[in-house]
Amino acid sequence: MDFLGVDHVEFYVGDARQAAFVLCSGYGFRLYGEGGPETGLPGQRSLLLGQGDCRVLLTSALVPEHPAAAYVARHGDGVAVIAFGTRDAAAAHDATVAGGATAVEAPRTYACEGASVVTATVSGFGDVVHRLVERHGSDREFLPGAIEMLDVAPPASPDLLRSIDHAAVCVPDGQLDATTQYYRKAFGFEVIFEEYIEVGKQGMFSQVVQSPGGGVTLTLIQPDLSRSPGQIDDFLAWHDGAGVQHLALNSSDIVTTVDTLAQRGVGFAFTPDGYYDALDGGLAAELPVDRLRGRGILVDRDHFGRMYQIFATSMHVRRTFFWELIERHGARTFGTSNIPALYEAKERELATVRQSAQIHRSTEADHR
Repeated sequence: MDFLGVDHVEFYVGDARQAAFVLCSGYGFRLYGEGGPETGLPGQRSLLLGQGDCRVLLTSALVPEHPAAAYVARHGDGVAVIAFGTRDAAAAHDATVAGGATAVEAPRTYACEGASVVTATVSGFGDVVHRLVERHGSDREFLPGAIEMLDVAPPASPDLLRSIDHAAVCVPDGQLDATTQYYRKAFGFEVIFEEYIEVGKQGMFSQVVQSPGGGVTLTLIQPDLSRSPGQIDDFLAWHDGAGVQHLALNSSDIVTTVDTLAQRGVGFAFTPDGYYDALDGGLAAELPVDRLRGRGILVDRDHFGRMYQIFATSMHVRRTFFWELIERHGARTFGTSNIPALYEAKERELATVRQSAQIHRSTEADHR
């Protein structure tokens, strides 16, 4: 199967307009289109946001029977659909189902003058599904007839964010190998990287699967229950099961992007000075260490080149989703130093939340 990349992601959220405000005001997304009962999407309100090649669909239920209502009630706001671009959605649907995926929605066509889009949907992990998307004609249309596109003025300056680099997925203990095998058999993905990550007394297993052309990358993470509980356990408890922990967005200038987003109110994970004191100066060839220090940007390499990464702090009430920024200079996979450092930074953020929750539970117990 030939997957062209991540076509878009769809979040199920309690309030699509409120979620859109955060992404537009903080991350620089723009409202591209809207759909609902008046456009043939019964029981829902959907807003399409875009920036660079990133497309994010935000969907809220208008009636209790809509799937978004049950999703948000169980998981809170989160990623419900990761859509893969393909040259033949019907063939991809049949091939993935033959490989073990469950058919969720049969192929259907959206069309208007100058554009047609074929979609089909199959199972993924947890309550997340994969929409297979085949596009023809005008690239201005998203779902012709279902999402009404708006006249959007071109940005005054180049977009800071270009595309969706990868999705990080947390799965419960015992499901990592089965999930990896599912993507290998049903979607033809291959394992391109694996690592055991230690963060203090915590441990987690990670395997990265990628489509043959490299357009779709999923980082699969499972907690090590023989170690102390930590942030992956927190995610699985707070999200109530497997789901997308974060999405990484490609930037061509991560320093400017971090500075700009920080000025808009976006927070980023803290990295101690000791990380930069121990950093090999030659590693940060494109970006001197002094430009990384103070911003919390991390640097690493794989066999092909370098990468710079940083986690944003979570803006979700359950702390179950956050964004990552990444700038690649030839790197195609992941480095062995950044991943522990990234999760150490995230642990510093979530440890306070975990401690507050524990104190709250203890106080409640004392009053019983």
